[in-house]
This record gives sequence, structure tokens and C-alpha cells, in this order.
Amino acid sequence: MGQKINPKNFRIGPLYTWDSRWFADEKNYRKFLLEDVKIRLALLEKLKPAGITLVEIERSINKMDITLHVARPGVVIGRGGQGMDEIKKFIQAIIAKYRKIGTKSILKLDIKVKPVKEPNLNAYFMASQIADQLAKRMSHKRVIKQSLERVMTAGARGVKILLAGRIGGAEISRREKYTVGTIPLSTIRENIEYAEIPSLTKSGYIGVKVWICK
Repeated sequence: MGQKINPKNFRIGPLYTWDSRWFADEKNYRKFLLEDVKIRLALLEKLKPAGITLVEIERSINKMDITLHVARPGVVIGRGGQGMDEIKKFIQAIIAKYRKIGTKSILKLDIKVKPVKEPNLNAYFMASQIADQLAKRMSHKRVIKQSLERVMTAGARGVKILLAGRIGGAEISRREKYTVGTIPLSTIRENIEYAEIPSLTKSGYIGVKVWICK
């Protein structure tokens, strides 16, 4: 079971909750779902320099609450809150383009920024760091060794990193797995972070998967 399911989805309820929280009828459900996906992907790309790890979306009748979990909140907020205004306009533009309406008729937006206390214990943050370093053609063994050390130094019980693809520009693709400590994937009460991010290198995509047991 531990190898066949997303560890975070497996623990929704006891440990985690949904990243999007709202209710909609059959007519609006797919519209809201696609809108959430577009907003989340756009924000994860735009706020990558701020070390974004999670985008939570809540909806009510005429209001949308978006919570951004970032490692560097100052980059998002900006000087005098200018960054928040820019993000608000950015999200409104995405919604207006998707719904094909004017920005003035868009629902009320409320954006919150939450700092991530220990980024090295966040699987998405670590996976994105590894993916970026691999794309810059750094040695994969050196990158993985440094990442394992950072996670364990931050206080994790265990960490597992899996690379798959043409690692190091090899002609034949392969999988490499690195593990330190314990990762009990079948134990639901264990707080396990998981993320998977592709790294686009010159020789093709390399898949990066990270499991962190807190």
C-alpha cells in the first residue's frame, strides 16, 4: 500500500485536510475546480522565488480566501504591502480571463500569507530545490547528499528521495533511490510530507519525488 498511493491523500482526515475547501452544485463544480487549478499553478510559478510550498483556497458565496504558505514572506508582501496588491490583481486577471468577464465584477478576494517555520521539513520546498539544481546541471549525487543532510539536521525522523529519468545525461534512463532514517508509509498516524516535481534538464525530464517523515 505504501508504494501505490499518494501519502498525503492517504492521510486526509486524520492528519491533513483538502487544499481547496468549498461546496458547489453540479453546474459550478467543474468551473470552480478548473479555476482553482489555474490559480494554484500560476501562483506556484510566480512566487517560486519566495519559496512557496502550498496554496489553500476557500470559497463562500461572493468571496474567495487564498492562503499562501511561503518560506520568505517578505518577498510576497513587498515594501508597504505593494506585493500583496500585485498578487491580488494577478489573481483577478486569471479569474477574469477564465470567466471572460471584467475585473470589476469579480468576487471579493482576501489573501493571507503564512510563513513556513522550517522549510527544510517541507517536501514541496525540498523537491523544488532539487529540481532547480538538477536543471542547472549540478552533480545529482552532491545535490541529493546535501538535501538529505539538510532535512535530517532540521529534525526529521527520516527522508527518502527518488530520481527517475536520464540522470546525469545518461543515454539509458534509470531510477535511483536514497533513504536516511525511517519512512513508515503504511502507518496512517505518521506525519509524512510528500511531493513530486519534474526537473527539465538538457537531456529531458528527470522526475523528483521526496518523502519526509516529521
